[in-house]
Amino acid sequence: MRKREVLKLFKSLHRTRQEVFKNDSRALEAGRHKINEEFKKSKNETSTERIAELLKIGSDVEVILRTSVLQGVHTDDNKLLLIARKDLLLENVPFSEKPKQKT
Repeated sequence: MRKREVLKLFKSLHRTRQEVFKNDSRALEAGRHKINEEFKKSKNETSTERIAELLKIGSDVEVILRTSVLQGVHTDDNKLLLIARKDLLLENVPFSEKPKQKT
């Protein structure tokens, strides 16, 4: 059961890496290297508690990558074009000086 979860997380991280760093070969390669390195480092882990902890960390990293990383492209000397993915625009909550009380 755990092997399936680990493989699913591994694939999910790589898919997220490909989406988040699309068209940035340097970041794609660095991400691929880091993901593979971290999984290889823990491949002989046998403790179920430690495996569960590592799976949680990996899934948290995947969520952070998907929801927090914004890609930018230099268009001019002093200009940067930000490329926002759909995942980044979903949780947009307007700012309010006086938050409403929950009832």
